[in-house]
Amino acid sequence: MNFKSFINCCVLALGIFCGAVAIYKGIHEVAVKDRYVSVKGLSEREVKADRVTWPLTFSIVSNDVSSVWGDLDRKQASVLAFLKKNGIPENEIYVAAPRLEDRQAESWNSNAAFRYQVSVTITVVTANVDKVLELRTRQGELMREGINMSNNDWSVNFEFTGLNELKPSMVEEATRNARAVAQKFAADAQCELGSIRQASQGQFSIEPLNDNTPYIKKVRVVTTVDYFLE
Repeated sequence: MNFKSFINCCVLALGIFCGAVAIYKGIHEVAVKDRYVSVKGLSEREVKADRVTWPLTFSIVSNDVSSVWGDLDRKQASVLAFLKKNGIPENEIYVAAPRLEDRQAESWNSNAAFRYQVSVTITVVTANVDKVLELRTRQGELMREGINMSNNDWSVNFEFTGLNELKPSMVEEATRNARAVAQKFAADAQCELGSIRQASQGQFSIEPLNDNTPYIKKVRVVTTVDYFLE
């Protein structure tokens, strides 16, 4: 074998070797890509509402339309005085336009004992949640003045507005919890946990903790993370 033939053989052998290595790496990468585990991580917080919308609705009935308006003015003034006296500033109180109903004008209600009914809603929107919780227990003071409040618990809206401040730490905790689950899985499968293949963050949810404490909220997020297994 002359020198030229020897060189050609070496080049051919090197080419075959490089091709084999490339094929092996390709097969290995395909196999690795298919070896992963998908896990979920949860983070929850219990927080107190920092904003409340509290509508106070009352009605007045009479057969004399002129007396209805006089009674309305008196009772509305009493409700406003009650709120302001107990620490609700004027700029957090909103008075809606009164609604007059001629009940005898409706065929289904033509036998109503009182012809006219006026309803008005005074709404408190404030960050002073504790004050509203206190005043809701004292509505009897208004009722003793003849103001018949027609409030329902479901009409009071408690909100939590500080979600953006919680997001970074909650996402970090959810991701950390997901990795702990993945590590346990890898250990049980006698594998090594590799890098993240892909990750997705679920939507944050804010719900009342329970029906009895709507002002306590549960903030929740779930992240889904895929890890390679080696």
